[in-house]
Amino acid sequence: MQLNLQQIPRVKTITKADFIKHYFKLQKPVVIERCIEDWPAYSKWNLDYIKDIAGDITVPLYDDRPVDYKDGFNEAHATMKMSDYVDLLKKEPTKFRIFLWNILKEIPQLQKDFKYPDFGLRLLKSLPMLFFGGTNSHTFMHYDIDLANIFHFHFEGEKQCILFDQKQNKYLYKIPYSLITREDIDFSNPDFKKWPALKHAKGWVCDLKHGETLYMPEGYWHYMKYITPGFSMSLRAIARHPKNLRKAIYNIFIMRNYDNLMRRIKGQKWIDWKNKKAISNTNGFI
Repeated sequence: MQLNLQQIPRVKTITKADFIKHYFKLQKPVVIERCIEDWPAYSKWNLDYIKDIAGDITVPLYDDRPVDYKDGFNEAHATMKMSDYVDLLKKEPTKFRIFLWNILKEIPQLQKDFKYPDFGLRLLKSLPMLFFGGTNSHTFMHYDIDLANIFHFHFEGEKQCILFDQKQNKYLYKIPYSLITREDIDFSNPDFKKWPALKHAKGWVCDLKHGETLYMPEGYWHYMKYITPGFSMSLRAIARHPKNLRKAIYNIFIMRNYDNLMRRIKGQKWIDWKNKKAISNTNGFI
């Protein structure tokens, strides 16, 4: 048995008016296959290029170990020179990933290689982020704290993207006071005996290749699995729906601070309680 996923619609190119009408207003994902062919990055960006211009930079690395109460928010699990990391990606599968790496801060010259596309949304120009991963590495199923509209541009190789909207929360084993589902769920091959509610979730899937762009609407859950080594860049625009904007403000200023406080007070017991509640809350809907 497989997850109930439909293929994300694909277009070669799209006008601003059609994007707004058919995808943004309806809050539906889409893959735009030829969105960035006029960018220098389209022909330049690959792992060797990144190694050449950023090889001496020490980068933060993350793997798929379970959350520990002692871990700070987005605290790295390891560090490595970018040149060594690229060599590792090419040599063998690794769980180490880079995420939320601000290229304006780390490699300003990369900004010359891309443009901010005009899809009718005001993109945040201070927050272009890079994400890297090796063969079979993956992110936890999660959604972004600010429930932003996200344009995800992929470079080199191929990655699988599985998406769910916020209406599916009750079936996903969402961790309370968090932005992730249970970390021990393999969304690329889920165990439905262990996680029966997933049978009721309805989502989207696509495989992204070099130069393709995925639009993820506000607050969409996303799970990314690297089929081959590669990297992506995300540009974002703030949530426009009032409900999502209110939720983003709550996440940033209340939920995150409350969760950090409870970690300090209760330690690992808080993490264990949240993991158990994810199961009991979800199973209550089936």
